[in-house]
Amino acid sequence: MGLVSSIALYFVLWWLCFFVALPIGTHSHVEQNMDVDRGSEAASPVKPRLLKKVLAATVVAFGLLFLTQWILAQPGLQYYWK
Repeated sequence: MGLVSSIALYFVLWWLCFFVALPIGTHSHVEQNMDVDRGSEAASPVKPRLLKKVLAATVVAFGLLFLTQWILAQPGLQYYWK
């Protein structure tokens, strides 16, 4: 797999991991029995912890990219595709 393909795959994997991680561990204002300010959504998260989720998506996407490249480099698969 070339460099450009690896970067493109990492980009897709990162966004996929990020969107999967977004709802994990979040609690809305309604779930926490907090007052909702006027003009804000009641279902909005109290503490979204985005930095933690960005770091988790980065690590998991890198691991998935490594695993994908390792699988694609196996001689059996290369023989199958030729």
